[in-house]
Amino acid sequence: MGLDRNLLKQVQSMQANMARAQQEIQASVVEGTSGGGMVTVRLTGQNQLERVTLAPDIVDPDDIEMLQDLIAAAVNDALKRLGQLTEQKMAAVTGGMPNVPGLTS
Repeated sequence: MGLDRNLLKQVQSMQANMARAQQEIQASVVEGTSGGGMVTVRLTGQNQLERVTLAPDIVDPDDIEMLQDLIAAAVNDALKRLGQLTEQKMAAVTGGMPNVPGLTS
């Protein structure tokens, strides 16, 4: 019986830590860049694009396609960084255990 209670306490603690980590992730903001910093985007931990910043000399009306590609690359970079942040926060909670049933989304 004591073992079951200890296990239950450990699971509850892990769930609380997981919820805290998820809140930290949602409150985070990451930046992604492309074109050597000519394009920067800010992405919230809730996957919302918050801002796109363009260096003035990257805007070339004759080459809109390049600008579109740079924006897409910057967004993808921000998404990658958010994924890495999420992995780090969750690994800290789970001790690096992959796919803890009932705890990971």
